[in-house]
Amino acid sequence: MERKLKIAIIHPDLGIGGAERLIVDAAVELVSHGHDVHIFTAHHDKNRCFEETVSGAFPVTVYGSFLPRHVFYRLHALCAYLRCIFVALCVLFLWPSFDVVLADQVSVVIPLLKLKKSMKVVFYCHFPDLLLAHHTTVLRRLYRKPIDFIEEITTGMADIILVNSKFTASTFASTFKRLHARGIQPAVLYPAVNVDQFQEPHSYKLNFLSINRFERKKEHRIGSFCLCQTSHP
Repeated sequence: MERKLKIAIIHPDLGIGGAERLIVDAAVELVSHGHDVHIFTAHHDKNRCFEETVSGAFPVTVYGSFLPRHVFYRLHALCAYLRCIFVALCVLFLWPSFDVVLADQVSVVIPLLKLKKSMKVVFYCHFPDLLLAHHTTVLRRLYRKPIDFIEEITTGMADIILVNSKFTASTFASTFKRLHARGIQPAVLYPAVNVDQFQEPHSYKLNFLSINRFERKKEHRIGSFCLCQTSHP
């Protein structure tokens, strides 16, 4: 019989998105296997979140919501680091030790969590953040350089690194060259989809599936264009 584990999950902002869906699904599945799961986050709006986070299936604790997400719409990455560091410190000093901590998205918390030798740290990398950030000006490059360096170094400190696809795994290797040279490779853990929640599509209908949140940067217009081309060749 599997040993019951105490698992903490640290996530920067428990809103509505693909990363949040993955974390919620992971928590639900772990609970269904008898493990104790506790999610810690810097923000959780109960009016804008996934139902499972307020249903009582697992506890959600918020620390650091008073810390800013940005400074005059700038320094988002630095603020995310500070908020997650605060969450990690609260987990370390206010809670008994967990068997496993799953750190999501923000790797800067990993060296703090490793201070407790008994805890194993798993890091889920959706995509290297340094590739998502702009490095267009000298000032931005100076700002991002230490953040990008910290991201790579702290990511390599995790006991296990997970990514969401083979594509992300290859991008991880080509981006974090120091880690790749040390033989540090992530394992692929695909995000799960609960297919039971969908009705079976009818064979005579054209079905279009968009696997992402509805946001401008996701370029849904391309999907809409393709759908129109398929419907009216």
